[in-house]
Amino acid sequence: MDKSLKRSLTDRIYEKRKLAALELEHIISDCIASNDFDKINNIITQLRNDFAYNIHDPYARYGGLIGLAAISIALGSNELPKYLNLIINPVIACFGDNDSNVRYYACEALYNIAKIAKGEILLYFNEIFDILSKLVADVENSVKNAADILDTLIKDIVCDKATNYISIINNNIDIIDNNSNIQSYEQQSTKAFSLEKFIPLLKERIYATNTYTRLFIVSWLILLNSIPDLQLISFLPSFLDPLLSYLKSPLKDVKILTENFLKLLLQEIIKINEIKLLPINNDNIENDIYIPGEDTLIDYPKIIDILINNLESNDNLIKSISLNWLTTLLSISPKSFNLLIPKLLIILLKIISNNNSNLSNLAQNLNTKLMNLISSNNYDSNFNLLINNLLLELSYNNNNNNSNNNNHMLNNLSNNLKNNLKNLDNKNNSNNKNDFTINDDDDNDDDNNDNYHRNHNNIDNSHNLIKLNSLDWLIMLQEKDSIKFMELNDKIFIILLKNLNCSNNKIINKILILLSKILNNSNDNYFNNFMIDLLTLFKKDSNLLNTKSNFIIKKICKSLNSEKVYISLSHVLLKMFNDDISNIDFIKIIVQILNNNLIIAPELNDLRLKLTKNDNTNADSILLTNLFKCWSINPPSLICISLLTSNYSLSYKIINQMVNYEININTLIQLDLLIQLLESPIFAKLRLDLLKPIKNINLFKCLYGLLMLLPQSNSFKILQNRLQSISSIINLPNIENNNSINEEINQDFDNEVLSFFNNCQTSLELINKDEINNEIINEFQPLDTSSII
Repeated sequence: MDKSLKRSLTDRIYEKRKLAALELEHIISDCIASNDFDKINNIITQLRNDFAYNIHDPYARYGGLIGLAAISIALGSNELPKYLNLIINPVIACFGDNDSNVRYYACEALYNIAKIAKGEILLYFNEIFDILSKLVADVENSVKNAADILDTLIKDIVCDKATNYISIINNNIDIIDNNSNIQSYEQQSTKAFSLEKFIPLLKERIYATNTYTRLFIVSWLILLNSIPDLQLISFLPSFLDPLLSYLKSPLKDVKILTENFLKLLLQEIIKINEIKLLPINNDNIENDIYIPGEDTLIDYPKIIDILINNLESNDNLIKSISLNWLTTLLSISPKSFNLLIPKLLIILLKIISNNNSNLSNLAQNLNTKLMNLISSNNYDSNFNLLINNLLLELSYNNNNNNSNNNNHMLNNLSNNLKNNLKNLDNKNNSNNKNDFTINDDDDNDDDNNDNYHRNHNNIDNSHNLIKLNSLDWLIMLQEKDSIKFMELNDKIFIILLKNLNCSNNKIINKILILLSKILNNSNDNYFNNFMIDLLTLFKKDSNLLNTKSNFIIKKICKSLNSEKVYISLSHVLLKMFNDDISNIDFIKIIVQILNNNLIIAPELNDLRLKLTKNDNTNADSILLTNLFKCWSINPPSLICISLLTSNYSLSYKIINQMVNYEININTLIQLDLLIQLLESPIFAKLRLDLLKPIKNINLFKCLYGLLMLLPQSNSFKILQNRLQSISSIINLPNIENNNSINEEINQDFDNEVLSFFNNCQTSLELINKDEINNEIINEFQPLDTSSII
């Protein structure tokens, strides 16, 4: 270039620089016509080194940019690819200049270069994209506007050329001379645009925080996704996570654009899945017909993992969209969830308890579908991890152990029984039902009610809802594979038993259902160990003993074999008594609970009928022996079960023996309640036996014995009125002399029980005496005998 042309290119007036560029354009055209390509190379080198790279003179850079653009126009689309690398690099370098005018003219130059190069410019797509992502957030509006115009052009070129344009530079023909046999081959065609090369850059730039840059990136993703042959969806794991974070953007436009794009992506995944199912569902489709999308690869496990991580976001929109995606993907690729379910489930349970009803419903829907998937398919992976995670949720338990006096506990039991008896009378007087239930607070819940997720107001707090869903999962997993489940039983029992001390009866019901399923598949030794753990828990936690023990025992009896439960408990209680007699107060409470349930609880109706019939089989004998021995620790309970089983002779003998030992206030309270129980439907047979005085003389003796033990209270009058009501059909003085009296035949059984009863009571007497002596020693000082004459 001559000096005048150089001077004009660096002129401060834009119009003069423009005229110089036109002149340069003519020069390059002449060089092409004369095939003077060396001169073209020299001019381009001058513009690069002396102008575009001249960082000290901005006007030189202005001239270099407009000159390079003019050369590109002159070269045209056929010749420009040969020089494009020399031309475009200095232009790209100018975008980093601090002078906004340089950046503006660089946009103008690149626009003109790209307009001529068209598809060839895609070789530099990454560099241009990186530049534009910064320019759209430029502080100068003129630069931003110029960048927008350039961006529109590049998008048009990508739409037209990205999938089919093959670079001229990369499509040369090589000649090979092998022993004078000349061969030629064409290099493998390489497309100018490569999505694989672009994705690493996208992964860097997508984390930009500027809102305009984010709008720019999402707009490009939408464009690239709209070109089917590019298959952007295959690279979704590379940008999904940061894309979801755009939903937290303070700019509403970014949120809306991102949300709509995510909807498009999900719709595309659904469409691709439908296309892949076509050959399976339609045998008429020819195998050699290509359907766009059938070969698209989607990495579902990675996408699912990203979505699960985003469920822990503090943004509800991100959670909502992630849940929607996960629900859809579960129906498309359920196997992809296998390894991720333990991780997903724990997060999902927390969202179910969310105060946001929309999120809670979405999470519950996904939870239900996951449960159906696991229950209906072979699911082996991470089975133990899944159970451990669920148990971890249950382990967050608040144990408030409020110690209560055992005597107070006995009084509470008595008051509860009185209320139950009133309910029995009310139900007996009504004609709605023939059987009866207990109307205490523990039994208000329907065991089969599984709609608790829809009634958040009925649940104490969100943590209870997590526990309820966790228990549902554990129940399902136990039903699915009881053998694997048994491997974790020790750990499960500890956690489940601790959760029995819960204010929510639905949780207790679920726990008992799970326990029953586990125990039904276990041996007797394991069953007994569980009963030991249960009683140990009751003993350690007096609050649980006071408030929930009655309910828990009834539900265990309902879920399991009640006879087996009672035999096992009686064994454990007797062992506790023999091992440490100081456990007596606790044992008495448990025996009273067991006795009360045995008499009135609907859950024990079968066992109660079996005891009432007493067929004298070997099994019945074992049952009675265990119960009678255990009940011997609490005399009123022993009398009660004797009367229930029509062992009137034994009951009379027990009453005779009771006077040999201390009768305290708790004993009298229980006897008082026993009289009220005799008026209930349970003891209808006993009252009818009063009509056979000769056969059942020991029954009369027993009832009169109770009458003599009781103070003249309301219960005394009830029993007295009952006995007087049948006085007209009996002649008591003649009964004792009647030779047709049928004596009880089971003398051996009576003697065995009486012997055990006396041993128990004697041991208790000794303990009581020791306690009284200790109290006296602690309370009184020794007497001074020196003053005694």
